[in-house]
Amino acid sequence: MSAQEAGAAAAPTPKYTKKDFESDQDVRWCPGCGDYAILSAVQKSMPDLGIPRENIVFISGIGCSSRFPYYMNTYGFHTIHGRAPAIATGLRVARPDLKVFVVTGDGDGLSIGGNHMLHVLRRNVNLTILLFNNRIYGLTKGQYSPTSELGKVTKSTPMGSADRPVNPLAFALGCGATFVARTVDRNIQHMEETLKRAAAHKGAGFIEILQNCNVYNDLAWNVIYDKTSKLAYELRLEHGKPLLYGPPDARKAVIMDGVMPKVVDAKDVQESALWIHDEKNVNAAKILADLFAPDFPVPIGVLEAIEAPIYEEVILEQEQRAISDRGPGNIAKLLTSGDTWKIG
Repeated sequence: MSAQEAGAAAAPTPKYTKKDFESDQDVRWCPGCGDYAILSAVQKSMPDLGIPRENIVFISGIGCSSRFPYYMNTYGFHTIHGRAPAIATGLRVARPDLKVFVVTGDGDGLSIGGNHMLHVLRRNVNLTILLFNNRIYGLTKGQYSPTSELGKVTKSTPMGSADRPVNPLAFALGCGATFVARTVDRNIQHMEETLKRAAAHKGAGFIEILQNCNVYNDLAWNVIYDKTSKLAYELRLEHGKPLLYGPPDARKAVIMDGVMPKVVDAKDVQESALWIHDEKNVNAAKILADLFAPDFPVPIGVLEAIEAPIYEEVILEQEQRAISDRGPGNIAKLLTSGDTWKIG
């Protein structure tokens, strides 16, 4: 344990409230934007983490979501487009005692920042990533984004988008994220629960937050906003529980028909045939990530939560081993010895 970590561990954490995490900056999003609800949920969740405020950092890129660090009364960086994961990685390696959050959007995180997002996830850097997905570029006034649906008509695609959309959950799982979840901006309680689960995870935690842009892509997620369709399509994932959803008088079940998912009437399925959700089953999580209305329900909750080596811990262990093998001070001497290094 470093001196910084030891000092942080010794000092008692103050008892915070939501207000302690509200900055003095005016919150400037469009009236009705889903970002307000996300900000409130994050600020409300922070006291429950039990982490001193000075040990929390929010790092963002560019976009509406990336105003976030200004509104959090913590340390923060408003960085450049798509590079928040890279800067967060550097901070975690330099200061592993800090709790780091990355706030990004579907454009910032999956377009120009897609490469950086890939590597922070596969490396399993110990940080929490909040990806706001509104299926549109909001800050630049309504162009299609990487998650916009095929055929989406926008200012930049007047004849409809020719691009197949990126699925953020499938992307994160494919990159090797060790915690993958989805929540919704209109469900404050579920957002808070999901945020706290992700923050407690050791490794790269990825949350897709379905978020409404009421100006440029209003009700993009209406299937789980509208009261009737939400009841018909929202699938709450609970570890160890069967995949059941729908109204009480017409319950549906998602089961596996060979290697393919299938929706059936719950009353027609034997209990032994039900699909039981297992957060440790990565292959099952990849199948769940591809489910969406109208043919399937919309999974909400934690798809995957597994353990894997943490990047910065491996790096620091290697550094300590190198110092031990070669003697203290040799690494610093090597790094400042000139343009050419002789190793061995």
